[in-house]
Amino acid sequence: MQQLNANSLEAFWMPFTANRDFKKKPQIVTGASGMYYQMNNGHRVLDAIAGLWCVNAGHGHPKIVEAIQKQAAQLGFASSFGLGHPLAFEYASRLTSVAPEGLDHVFFTNSGSEATDTALKLALAYHHARGEGQRQRIIGRQRGYHGVGFGGLSAAGMGAHKKQFGMLLPGAAHMPHTHDLARNAFSRGQPSHGAEIADTLEQMLQTYDPSTVAAVIVEPVAGSTGVLVPPLGYLERLREICTRYGILLIFDEVVTGFGRLGRPFAADRFAITPDLIAIAKGMTNGAVPMGGVISSNEICQKLMETAPQGTVEFSHGYTYSGHPLASAAALAALDVYVNEGLFEHATLIEPVWEEHAHALKAVPAVVDIRNIGLLAGIELGEEVASGKAMAKKVYDFCFERGVLVRPVANTIVLSPPLVISEAEIATVFSTIAAGLKTL
Repeated sequence: MQQLNANSLEAFWMPFTANRDFKKKPQIVTGASGMYYQMNNGHRVLDAIAGLWCVNAGHGHPKIVEAIQKQAAQLGFASSFGLGHPLAFEYASRLTSVAPEGLDHVFFTNSGSEATDTALKLALAYHHARGEGQRQRIIGRQRGYHGVGFGGLSAAGMGAHKKQFGMLLPGAAHMPHTHDLARNAFSRGQPSHGAEIADTLEQMLQTYDPSTVAAVIVEPVAGSTGVLVPPLGYLERLREICTRYGILLIFDEVVTGFGRLGRPFAADRFAITPDLIAIAKGMTNGAVPMGGVISSNEICQKLMETAPQGTVEFSHGYTYSGHPLASAAALAALDVYVNEGLFEHATLIEPVWEEHAHALKAVPAVVDIRNIGLLAGIELGEEVASGKAMAKKVYDFCFERGVLVRPVANTIVLSPPLVISEAEIATVFSTIAAGLKTL
């Protein structure tokens, strides 16, 4: 293994990282298998965050590895601009077969950020094709996260991610978030209170004029802000309002797709069909970068039928859209998810996950616990600043003892591989409990 020194660390400008702090005390991953990372100092760490919400089948799954190796030897790259290769078409067909009914087409990207930007552009292009090009406003949600492209960042509602970049795109507006500690603290699954928060969308439409709104974009479960689970009835109301006013509803399922909630998509779990679904992360089990947008037939066909014959119907795309290695990895990952019953395993083990998470309720520093599927957020501290310091301290404690969690502001976020066992769940939460006792 190559030895790292200060000079070899300097060139890489790391994303979403305090670079100066990291390079004083680097944490370097050198390998991974199943539920565990291997560090360069020999430390073995149980991965309780699935890499970054994405390694749903566990690290280094042999069937996914084999598929990538085989494809690399056969065809490493082919452009999707006017050409094609078999696996991209095969994967699109397989993916739509497990997608919600009526979502029949896939546009491939390389990441979740590109997926959300693509979904927003599809919404604008669709309305333009319908002769309603005045529909240009995008409505997101406070505390929403939709990647770091200009479109997704403009629609998102996390101010810390925006402050360096000025006004971003015009025309974005934001609904209130659904987090309600006073009424919903320590809810198990969907909170009982808050469906009426969706009615603020109706109020916003009267302010902005619904005929100017192209799309509403939300995460079914808001992930990066600390696991905010939608109240009962909330998503249903959003769907009804959007339908009534001819507004497209976009689900950002970059986190929730591919089994995180025990179903192929959160749309399945909540029995609500959006018009577009943005996907990435678990798509290839994190093994090769890939994202995409699953579109309703209506949107695709409208763009096809209104473009003159022989012209490009949607002027958008990426060099690596439908990349051969990504397609191979995605096909193999989907086979693993379906054939090895990982969605079903996530459903079966969810009650165990929930019980262990809520066993932390009595700890004084814990002000809320939120969970659904194999997701959990443990909120700390009566105010964000002190809670943030607590979360970082718990992260350090757990990492030193061989468990990787994710501190997000004042919340410990958990999203393990779907293959996690009951014993590993117990290890994760007993280690967190021990860390909380040091606060």
